[in-house]
Amino acid sequence: MSAVKAAIIGPGNIGTDLLMKLKRIPVIEVALVAGIYADSPGLARAVAMGIDTSADGLAAILARADIELVFDATSAAAHRIAAPLLASAGKQVVDLTPAAVGPYVVPTVNLTDHITRDNVNLVSCGGQAAIPFVHAVARVCEVGYAEIVATIASAGAGPGTRQNIDEFTETTAHGVRVVGGAKEAKAIIILNPAQPPILMRVTIFAEVDDPDGEEIRRSVESMAHELKEYVPGVTLVHCEAERSPVTIMVQIEGRGDFLPKYAGNLDIMTAAATKVGSAIAEHMLAGSP
Repeated sequence: MSAVKAAIIGPGNIGTDLLMKLKRIPVIEVALVAGIYADSPGLARAVAMGIDTSADGLAAILARADIELVFDATSAAAHRIAAPLLASAGKQVVDLTPAAVGPYVVPTVNLTDHITRDNVNLVSCGGQAAIPFVHAVARVCEVGYAEIVATIASAGAGPGTRQNIDEFTETTAHGVRVVGGAKEAKAIIILNPAQPPILMRVTIFAEVDDPDGEEIRRSVESMAHELKEYVPGVTLVHCEAERSPVTIMVQIEGRGDFLPKYAGNLDIMTAAATKVGSAIAEHMLAGSP
């Protein structure tokens, strides 16, 4: 076997952008895109790309024994229903919703820790952008409290994002603690309606004792370089590390595969899903006869 057969459930904007990213990954073959509306533009786009589609949603994926890897780009509520069924069917899942059924995975922090789990969760867009930098500070000194403020363009927040706002704040704060390494954490999201739409910006405040500014800055800059390898539009705007709280500002411009470039909040999720899915597929193939 040269590629792992995969499916995407949820053919909306996120699912379509993810599809375009996955098409560049040689170890993954997207064999099915599933939704629940036959007239979905996302399904039509997949058909135009020569990919099998279905409006039978989860049932269509469960019926395909050849599909081993599933990317869920629906909603937290839908994923909580789908997760046990997918697990029972023996399919590994990369969850792009904030359902947090499986362990959190942030590629620059713990990419391989949960690679064999039947379900891994990508936290949230704010989590994918902020957790690497909280971790970068925490590997230098103890972070007693971290607060992140994610500001995204209102135009880049579709129905799924708005529906998941409560889960976003809870899941992101929890991820900052368990993956980022902060003892306590808080997450805030702001939808900015400015026109033209703004790029995503995330500000991280980390309370530390006796900060070593040079070491923190070196760690943060190294993390920015690692993150940029799979999210090219990430820019480290500011890092003030001489005093507490350490203040870090990050900007994310989307790659523009399908989503507009201002939708960095969505692009970082599909980029992370692609990175994680690639690692899972490579692990699967390594174990194949």
